[in-house]
Formats: sequence, C-alpha cells, structure tokens
Amino acid sequence: MDSIVYLVPAFGIVGLLYTAWKFSWVSKQDAGNDTMKELSGYIADGAIAFLKAEWKILAYFAIPTAILLAWLGNQEGPGFHSSPLIAVAFLIGAIFSATAGYIGMIVATKANVRTAEAARTSLAKALSVSFTGGSVMGMGVAGLAILGLGGLFITFYQIFAQGQALTSNEMKTAIEVLAGFSLGAESIALFARVGGGIYTKAADVGADLVGKVEAGIPEDDVRNPATIADNVGDNVGDVAGMGADLFGSYVATILATMVLGQEIEVSDNYGGFSPVLLPMLIAGVGLLASLVSTFFVRIKNETDSVQNALNTGNYLSIAITFITSYFLVKNILPESLVLRGFSFTAMDVFYSIIVGLIVGTLMSIITEYYTAMGKRPVDSIVQKSGTGHATNIIGGLAVGMESTVLPILVLAAGIYFSYFFAGIYGVSIAAAGMMATTAMQLAIDAFGPIADNAGGIAEMAQLPAEVRERTDNLDAVGNTTAATGKGFAIASAALTSLALFGAFVGISGITQIDIYKADVLAGLFVGGMIPFIFSALCISAVGKAAMEMVNEVRRQFREIPGIMEYKAKPEYEKCVAISTEASIRQMMLPGAIALSVPVIVGFIMGPEVLGGLLAGVTVSGVLMGIFQSNAGGAWDNAKKSFEKGVLIDGVTYKKGSEPHKAAVTGDTVGDPFKDTSGPSMNILIKLMSIVSLVIAPYIAKTDGKVSHVEKAPIVMKIVAKK
Repeated sequence: MDSIVYLVPAFGIVGLLYTAWKFSWVSKQDAGNDTMKELSGYIADGAIAFLKAEWKILAYFAIPTAILLAWLGNQEGPGFHSSPLIAVAFLIGAIFSATAGYIGMIVATKANVRTAEAARTSLAKALSVSFTGGSVMGMGVAGLAILGLGGLFITFYQIFAQGQALTSNEMKTAIEVLAGFSLGAESIALFARVGGGIYTKAADVGADLVGKVEAGIPEDDVRNPATIADNVGDNVGDVAGMGADLFGSYVATILATMVLGQEIEVSDNYGGFSPVLLPMLIAGVGLLASLVSTFFVRIKNETDSVQNALNTGNYLSIAITFITSYFLVKNILPESLVLRGFSFTAMDVFYSIIVGLIVGTLMSIITEYYTAMGKRPVDSIVQKSGTGHATNIIGGLAVGMESTVLPILVLAAGIYFSYFFAGIYGVSIAAAGMMATTAMQLAIDAFGPIADNAGGIAEMAQLPAEVRERTDNLDAVGNTTAATGKGFAIASAALTSLALFGAFVGISGITQIDIYKADVLAGLFVGGMIPFIFSALCISAVGKAAMEMVNEVRRQFREIPGIMEYKAKPEYEKCVAISTEASIRQMMLPGAIALSVPVIVGFIMGPEVLGGLLAGVTVSGVLMGIFQSNAGGAWDNAKKSFEKGVLIDGVTYKKGSEPHKAAVTGDTVGDPFKDTSGPSMNILIKLMSIVSLVIAPYIAKTDGKVSHVEKAPIVMKIVAKK
C-alpha cells in the first residue's frame, strides 16, 4: 500500500500537465480582429468580476464553517473519530473546487473568440478549438480531484494511522477527516451552481424577451444591452458552475466507496487496503482513458457529424476504462470479500463496475434522445408551437415528465444489479465506475458553452454568415451535450447518495429505517418537499433578476438614442452588474437550506429520522433534476429548430414567425429549469448526504439512545434536558 498509493496523486499530476499543455495551445490560436478581441474582453472581465464577488461571499461562509468543524473535530468520546484537521481538509476542498471552476472559466473565455475565428476556416478547426478548450476544463477538474484526494489520503494516513490496520480507529479518523475535503468541494459547488445559474438565466431571459421578442433583433446582436451579460453567464454558470459541480461529484463518489471499503476485512497484498485503494485507482485510469480519447474527437469535412465525433471520444473512454478496470480488480482485490455480512468476490466487484458504466452510457443515450434536434420529443414541441405559446409550454412539460421514466428504470436496474453482485459496496463502486470518465464528460459538456459564446461573438462582430452557420452547428450539438452532462451528473448523484447513505447508516449505528414510525415517515415527507422549495427559490430568483434585467434593457432602448442604428453603444456593464448582484444575493437561502436542514433534523430528531429525510430528498431530487434538465434542453432545441426552418401543417416557418415566438417563450421558461434549479438537484442530494455523514458520529445511537450528548453541540443538550 505504501508504494501503490502514490500512483493516485501521480495520475492527478498527469492530468494537470495535460491541462497546462492544451491551455497553452488554445492561447496560441488566432483571436481574430480587434472587435472580436474587445467583445471577448468584455465577457472575460464580466466573468472575473462575478467570480471575485462570489468568492468574497463564500469566504464569509467557509471560515465560520471551518471553525465549527474544528470544534467538532476536537470533541472526545466513544465512537468519535475525527480531528481539528477536518477543517483544513474542508478549506482545501473548497479552494480546489473554486479553482476547478476558475480553470474552466479562464480557458472558456479564451477559447470562445478563438473558436469564432477558427470557424472562418472550417467546421473541423472550430470543433478542434472548442473541444480542446473543454478538455482543458475536464482534465483540470479530474486532475485536481485525484491529486487532492490522493494527496490528502496519504497525508492523513501518515499523520493518524501509519502502520495501523484498515479497520482500526486510527484509520477511521483518517477517513473521517478526509470527508471534510468532500464537504468543502460540494459546499462551494452548490453556491457556484446556483449563483452561476441565476446569473446566466437572468441575462438570458432579458436578452430573449426584450431583444428577440420586443425589439426583433437577434439575441446576440451587438445592439442588445444584455448580450454581454448573457455570454458571461454561459461561462459562470455552464462552465465554472458545472466544473465545481462535477468536481464535487467526483470526490464524493470516491470518498463514499472508501468509507464503505474501510469496513471490509480482507487479506491481500496491500495490508488489507485494497477496497479503499480501488476507487482512487479506477478514477486514475479513467482520467488516462479520457486523456487518450480526446485525440480521437475530430472531423474532416463540413458535412461530418459533430455529435458522432464527440460520441466516439466518449465511448472510447468508457471502453478503455472497462478494460483497465478488469486488470485492476483482478490484481488488487482478493478473491473473497465480506461487508456487513454480505459475501462477494473480486469478479462481483468488476461486474458492478460494468453496471455503472452501462448506466452512465444509457443515461447519455436517453438524454440525447429527449433533447436532440430531429428526435420525436423535440419535434413534438416544435409542432405544438404552431398553435401558440400555451401549447408549446404544455408540450415541453409533457416531454420533461415523460423523460423521467426510462432514466429511473435504468437507475433502479443499476442499483438492483450492482447490489446483487457486491452489496452496498457494489452500488458505490458502480458509481465510481460511472464517474471514472468524468474528464471526458466535462470536456464534452464544456464544449457547448464555448461554442455558444463563439456564435455570440460572431453575431456581435458581424462575421460572415458561414461563420455563424458553423458555430450554430456546434451550438446545437452543445445543447444536447449539456443536457447529456446533466443527465450523467444526476445519475451519478443518485448512486453516490445511496453509497453515502450506506456509509451514514454504518457510522450512525442504525440498522433500519422504519417508515411505520410517525417521525420517520414525517422526515420522509419533509425530505421529498425540499427539492420543490429549493427549485422554487432558484426559479423565483431567476424571475426577480430577470425583471430587473428586462427593465434595464428597455430603459436603454428608450433613453439611449442611436442604439438601433449602431450609432451608440449600449451600457453593457450595467446589465452585467444586475446579474452579478442578483445572483450573489439570491443564492444564499437555497444554500443555507441544503447545509442546515440535515444538522437541525439530525441533532433534534436523531439519525433514523435523518435517514428518512435523506431518502425523501434523494428520490424527489433525482426526479426533479431529470424532469427539469430534459424539459429545458428540449425547449431550447425546439427553438433552435426554427433557425433552419421547420414544417408545421405543410407550411415552413423560420425565425421571426409566430410559432418561433412561441418557441422562444418555451425556451425562456425552460432556461431556469435546465441551467439553474435542475442541475442543482444533484448537488443538493449529495451535499445533504455528506453533511449527514460528517455529523453521524455525533448523533449516533447506542442501544436505541442517542449517545455522546455531553460532547455534542448545544442543541443536543436541549434534547437531553427534554
């Protein structure tokens, strides 16, 4: 173990070296003419301004939380296995998560203008630049996650458990302290996702409603005051937010598997540590598989399918991970393992990994079907646009609800079969297998907003029509890949949350969650409600910010003469400021709910009720996440279908027609669904599970009674007096 464990941070360093190499390549590409550079500069400046404002607020949250964790880590008592160093792990996780988003945003704001310039040459060149920009983010996120998790594991092992057995109390301390890293990552991810989502959709709605519908100009027209804020939003929401999101998912999945692996007593060649090492090593080989596969994402001709090129890279990374995982399992794990009385073999673990890879692949295929242009679901929304705005909304809601059926059946089958093979460890390792190709998934996902920004710059800089046609080609595929990435994220969150739940059950000392108990059933219902109030707050925040944006855009059209004639420049910075201030202000309450509810319920009602709450949050959150993300993606591509013309009842309709205006309304409704509340669901359910895992020792039950009251926080003392 002392030698093989160093491979883990080495994998992370390889990923970061690739990140630096490709970042340099993107930076050296031609950035176009002075107008393009000026517009790109506005976008980059706005994105940096938002991140600085967000980080300032998050510092006020992170520091008190770290102090609280240090206090909890200093408590002593039977079953307590922590240390004040958990606060350090928390802060490192928060910093790494913010850095992951920052890397993605910086490269995206460089790649967008270079993609627009590359589109002057060919579609192949534009794809090369945009996808390379995405791969910088993907490898950067995966590299930081593996480096941070592997490096901290080695550090904490040497501090707390050098030479101790895997099941020793010292190792429990090392793993418990490591959980702080995941808590920090997920906490920042939630605020980044919610704040970035509010920002981007407030700007998008303002640009759409006033620019497109009222003024009759394109969304990305240079005359539209909200267009810079809209393009900034693509970076802070879909790039920085998504980067922090999947960074947190990646870390949480590996950690959950390590926590469960720590309970397994085995005889192997690694001092019994093989079940803990395996998820980290799978993540490492998955990073290398993604790295190799990036070189196969390319096209040659203008008529080649961009979607097929991206699928080639995705499926190749999955295939390489599948092969390498087999050799890892066979050479690391012993033949027989037992966890909580469930016996399984090394090959059973491999079969569980296969289940995870299959679930991830099927989720991508299903999401693509429900959100891609030319498929039945999107076409059905297009046809309903012919009879007005209301029928378009009805069609989009129906598609979103229908789209939950197949993903849930796939998830249910994945949970059943992975548990069948290797128990709760099988479910967790299946999630680790699915998340192994996170670098490739993020590369494909980040490619979308880069292409979208490139199209915006092409429109604002009034580049030739063929340039916009190429960027629109990339952007249409990007809408589908973005929805696919969100489907992948919510599927991984479901499996990860179940694994974290299994770890929580073990640490908190409960053996079952009995829904016949009134308090547990109440917790289940409250948990099911939380994703709804969380979504309501997110969507309401977008609505409030969008109203401010709409009023500002209308004011500028009314009070600044010459905008429509290109004689005056809009005040872009005022729209950027509105989105920044609104998103920072509105992201706090949803974040507070996710962090505080598990603590309140756990300390007042106990671990079994908290378990019921987590069950309700997970089921409801997964359904809400799939529904909202797919409905929004389908609405978006239904709108984009009009750009090339659609046939409704024998008549061809294009941009500016009444059916197109109905499609714009649908897209406006879907925007906060797919980019704010929907993708936040997976962070919500994981964050609440991780918070529960961290507090589990302090609310643990012994012989049916809550233990360690005298050492727990003050709310525990109130319970004791009662």
